[in-house]
Amino acid sequence: MTELALLLIAAYLIGSISFAIVISRLYGLPDPRGHGSGNPGATNVLRTGRKSAAALTLLGDALKGVAAVLLARWASEAWGLPGYAPYLAALAVFLGHLFPVFFGFQGGKGVATALGVLLALNLGVGLACAATWLLMFALTRVSSLSALVAAALAPLYGYWLVGGAAETALLVVLSAMVLARHHGNIRRLIRGEEAVFKKRS
Repeated sequence: MTELALLLIAAYLIGSISFAIVISRLYGLPDPRGHGSGNPGATNVLRTGRKSAAALTLLGDALKGVAAVLLARWASEAWGLPGYAPYLAALAVFLGHLFPVFFGFQGGKGVATALGVLLALNLGVGLACAATWLLMFALTRVSSLSALVAAALAPLYGYWLVGGAAETALLVVLSAMVLARHHGNIRRLIRGEEAVFKKRS
């Protein structure tokens, strides 16, 4: 099981690369942990007005989820690891994003990384979650609410499109962690204080 442990460590370290912080430094922007919501994620980077920085953050955080799963699939074939290895790697990269060792364990909320993981594990589930986020955002213009709805529906999409016990269990865990990381947003939504992205005329 040494190979599996090495794989999970690698996945966690990949997840620990906080693109919100890295991209902000490259752009000369404020540390995302020190302004706005304080969350190192694409939405908070977008609050600086630099759309390209926010887009790169979103892309980077999603791609690291994809990379960890693809690495696990390669390792499973090369090292003869059990079939559930990609699911454990998916969880490890997600935990790396939430608690990055490189940045004082102050991570983001995991929406983009979770999406990357889902796209790599099962394209249909990933696309269904992405479509849900886009539809909710088009209707409400509230990023956090869109993420919460997509996360809540992810296990149902997994059960419907995949049906496997391991896959559904992973989606339940990921969904629960995304919802837990949005506890502050949930309170603001209940109070009607959550930020709304206004359309530009």
